[in-house]
Amino acid sequence: MSTRSGDLDPGLVWYLARTEKMGAKEFNETVNFQSGLLGVSETSSDMRDLLDREGQDMRAAEAVALFCYQVKKWIGSFAAALGGLDTLVFAGGIGENAPVVRTRICEGLGFLGIELEESRNAANAGVISTAASRVAVRVVHTDEERMIAETVCLVLGLATDSQQMVEAPI
Repeated sequence: MSTRSGDLDPGLVWYLARTEKMGAKEFNETVNFQSGLLGVSETSSDMRDLLDREGQDMRAAEAVALFCYQVKKWIGSFAAALGGLDTLVFAGGIGENAPVVRTRICEGLGFLGIELEESRNAANAGVISTAASRVAVRVVHTDEERMIAETVCLVLGLATDSQQMVEAPI
């Protein structure tokens, strides 16, 4: 995550309360707004900045490496829980726009059937896996804000279809 911590040992709350005299409000601020890529790099929560700096900034390089490792770990654990993969989808800001990150994440996952076609990956194509890959690897462009707005409109009964939602004042 950009500024959030991800997985935490529950004992961390008690440890920080004892050793740093950290209260609940400060703990919440730390794990939700000062952790993740920002916390590791100590400079930025933006993957683009970290990739630009990783050659000369060890903390930026560590943040990128840790991010890729964590995503790879989740892919492996979900593959194990699901009994394999048919499709791997990259979405969101980093997933849609960072070919080098997708490459690093997929390196070493050939045993799962994941093989990237580097030219497609570099072009942010919709399908970035090779023709021989057992797993389809896709880049799916998302519009999270639109989906949130559409869901709110549906819940509030403001519209019944996508076109009406676009025209409905929010």
